[in-house]
Amino acid sequence: MTKYTDQGKNDTRSGFGAGLAELGRTNPNVVALCADLVGSLKMQKFIEENPDRFFQIGIAEANMMGIAAGLTIGGKIPFTGTFANFSTGRVYDQIRQSIAYSGKNVKICASHAGITLGEDGATHQILEDIGLMKMLPGMVVINPCDYNQTKAATIAIADYDGPVYLRFGRPKVANFTPADQKFEIGKAVLLQEGTDVTIVATGHLVWEALQAAEELASKGISSEVINIHTIKPLDKEAILKSVKKTGCIVTAEEHNYLGGLGESVAGALASAHPTPQEFVATKDTFGESGTPAQLMDKYGLNNKAIITAVSKVIERK
Repeated sequence: MTKYTDQGKNDTRSGFGAGLAELGRTNPNVVALCADLVGSLKMQKFIEENPDRFFQIGIAEANMMGIAAGLTIGGKIPFTGTFANFSTGRVYDQIRQSIAYSGKNVKICASHAGITLGEDGATHQILEDIGLMKMLPGMVVINPCDYNQTKAATIAIADYDGPVYLRFGRPKVANFTPADQKFEIGKAVLLQEGTDVTIVATGHLVWEALQAAEELASKGISSEVINIHTIKPLDKEAILKSVKKTGCIVTAEEHNYLGGLGESVAGALASAHPTPQEFVATKDTFGESGTPAQLMDKYGLNNKAIITAVSKVIERK
């Protein structure tokens, strides 16, 4: 298996910006809309190169979703951009009625997800968005792990016909996946083979899972690490294949344990192959102000928390 190393820290929102710019050059039907957060969403290059294909909606997120839905009728592929909190909770009715129910080809692109938004605090740190979006019939939910994968995912979803929720973040994190990767919606990525425990992670927690696996290996524990970048549709086959070998699983995500990746995995296992599971996620709480590192530590969303969860779940085998 490939040994993954940090190629240099970068923010996943910049991966989105790079992917969107590439689409601007290769797909004339792609248009972009933003709710007054162009800089935060890294959309400047797309706008610079395609000024006639960009729509600044202002602080009117519900209106942005309605406009995006309408643009699809003319064959356009709209990418909306704002913070994850405003991309989901603030506009849930519009997404449900105008996009999901109608099966519109809108790409809802959401930055600053989770608690790593940091100092802006609980009002801006959404930890429920994956649950909100995965419950919508027909909605694809994607949460890539680094800059390269976010860029690849952004490009890939333009070719998918239907609504997509693409979630990414603000802080600079390890960039460790291949720059030339092929992104396959709904296809998990096996990062490391192991025999004692399965660690399934998404988003910022994927790198933390790899770090945890390295530490666990020094203690004689063999961890299988899987990157679940697509939460819906979930790659149940990859998860089941792994747990049948290891006998236990830890799920890790920057999201509430209710409604997130862990709950989806638990549902898949309960119906097909009941397996001991531990959740690394926020415990039904809102966030607070602090640096990303401080918050990830306080809320138990790092490699230390994964190692603790692995110790617990192995005892239950």
